[in-house]
Amino acid sequence: MNGRPLLRVEGLRTWLGDHARPVRAVDGLDLEIHRGETLALLGESGCGKSMTALSIMRLLPPSGRIVAGHVFLGETALLDLPESAMRNERGGRMGMIFQEPMTSLNAVLTVGEQIAEAVRLHDPDSRDRVEERVVELLTAVGIPDPRRRLREFPHQLSGGMKQRVMIAIALAGRPELLIADEPTTALDVTIQAQVLALLKDLQQRTGMAVLLITHDLGVVSEVADRLAVMYAGQIIEVAATRGFFRQPRHPYSRKLFESMPGRNRRGRALAVIEGSVPDLASEFRGCRFLERCDRAMPVCAEEEPPWCDTGVDSGMRCHLCGREQTEAEVAGGQAAQVEEVEEPSRPLLEVQDLQVHFPIRKGVLKRVVGQVKAVDGVTLEIHQGRTLALVGESGCGKTTVGKGILQLIRPTGGAVRFGGDDLTRLDRRALRPRRTDMQIIFQDPVSSMNPRMLVGDIVAEGMRALGVVGDAREGRLRVAELLRQVGLSEEAASRYPHEFSGGQRQRICVARALAVNPRFIVCDEPTSALDVSVQAQILNLLKALQQDLGLSYLFITHDISVVDYLAHEVAVMYLGRIVEQGRVEEVLATPAHPYTRALLSAVPQVDPERRRQVIRLEGDMPSPADPPAGCFFHPRCPEATDQCRRAYPDEVSLSDSWRVSCFRVAAGTSARPGAGDGATG
Repeated sequence: MNGRPLLRVEGLRTWLGDHARPVRAVDGLDLEIHRGETLALLGESGCGKSMTALSIMRLLPPSGRIVAGHVFLGETALLDLPESAMRNERGGRMGMIFQEPMTSLNAVLTVGEQIAEAVRLHDPDSRDRVEERVVELLTAVGIPDPRRRLREFPHQLSGGMKQRVMIAIALAGRPELLIADEPTTALDVTIQAQVLALLKDLQQRTGMAVLLITHDLGVVSEVADRLAVMYAGQIIEVAATRGFFRQPRHPYSRKLFESMPGRNRRGRALAVIEGSVPDLASEFRGCRFLERCDRAMPVCAEEEPPWCDTGVDSGMRCHLCGREQTEAEVAGGQAAQVEEVEEPSRPLLEVQDLQVHFPIRKGVLKRVVGQVKAVDGVTLEIHQGRTLALVGESGCGKTTVGKGILQLIRPTGGAVRFGGDDLTRLDRRALRPRRTDMQIIFQDPVSSMNPRMLVGDIVAEGMRALGVVGDAREGRLRVAELLRQVGLSEEAASRYPHEFSGGQRQRICVARALAVNPRFIVCDEPTSALDVSVQAQILNLLKALQQDLGLSYLFITHDISVVDYLAHEVAVMYLGRIVEQGRVEEVLATPAHPYTRALLSAVPQVDPERRRQVIRLEGDMPSPADPPAGCFFHPRCPEATDQCRRAYPDEVSLSDSWRVSCFRVAAGTSARPGAGDGATG
């Protein structure tokens, strides 16, 4: 790339903690970003991505220190500046968007006051017109009715709105460089698409450079010009985005790529990177990826690999540089095939018109003045050994459906038939024996386990409560068997949850769910917080268990690539109701409902051939306490008609397995199967 880089990082070393045995979070990092360029910094959790950004901004934690290297922003040596001068650069020429907006925004100040503070500090030309500048910034980041919104507090805004406010604060100083640290990780796919489009638009209008930190390869493919792959504190590969996705070169990059779920890997196990990122407090002699690399050579253990240029603006740190991978090696690295489970004749679980309403109480006497209709008439069925994926935006009622099926929340109406019994008609005593048939894996393994209990006791707790095992010895043997089944050693039983990685903790939760020999498991976003490599391990495990034990899953997720890989059927949910349901190959290939098409169009795709034109949905999902008249989706639907505003559409069958609730489908217009190419809007 021609021209002098805007940001230049040379030999950066950042250490944390004890001077005697420091954690080398960033260890000899070199990086360049040019004006108007988006560079993605990619890698697993713990590899040093966020610490790199904090080092550039000089926002290290108290135990952190930069021990070597240089950071230049233009001609300014940032590491040589006194803190008073650095404050002008930070928030001025450099802005940063943090991963979690709610922890970055002040809960007791309006969003207008927080943006105004940044304007006063870093935009001297606007100090006489602060409110007008705040309105300009809110307008620039796409927040409607900005004069009203600037007087609202963070808790009054949706997740996407809060992230837009964070971007507005970062833009207040008219930055030349914007650092975005996982800016879309916690957002729904529709909001993620809005934020990414906003960043690209702002970049085109202002010419700023963007350092995007992420572990989502789809996001990288959509927005980055170049990428740098980071592992154990070092950059191990740099490449142009298009070239990388055609042929990643480093063995670690290849494994990351092969770990991604999707339709092209359906029917076989995903590639797995065994082990975890090494302890960064270690003294490294050879290659840092040695213990996890399936192409390691003797030299890898003896010598640290040198940096090797592989082309213009590309290179890698590997002893394999210049050695092309043979076809035999590629074939040998392919994952094993996994047989699909055949669908039986009768469903294991039948849910009919499920309703879960929560009363709204007001006044001293707490009178009921309304209902939050979290789930409002859901009908679905799941067969033995099959997976039904439930997808939709946050707040649509997916998790409440799962808890309502398991009777963890008692339904307001409807029926849940499991093995011939209607669970909604059983009292607590009658339900207790059925608990062995039904279990749940929660989204956050940390909060779902007692940190004071040993892993063995956590796994055994359900068995003891439901009388699945006889004596203590039988229980210990069963726990050891379960831990081996989910890929953990028997020694894990005598350790505490905090001693394990995120993927290992989720495996413990899977073992706990399996302990009572269930037939049906609700998987509530079990991989959403995991790196792609750890996600692959959990998905392989769930698929193998389904094959071996005939388990059925309700898989709640917003990750369409996981649905494409794991599920047999998919149900799309919006504001408490199912709007489209069918086989994965039907719904994902030719979505019929406008909401399904919008949802799928917003999913970042690694493969350019599968990208759809993004359909923009205006506004946020309405409140389930006050749903709109007619079709609930009509206020945001680009195809809504007067009929949609008057009545809720009946369900239309497009095949034996495919059902849609939409007047456009009923009328046989543009939403019919085969028209869902996402090119509208």
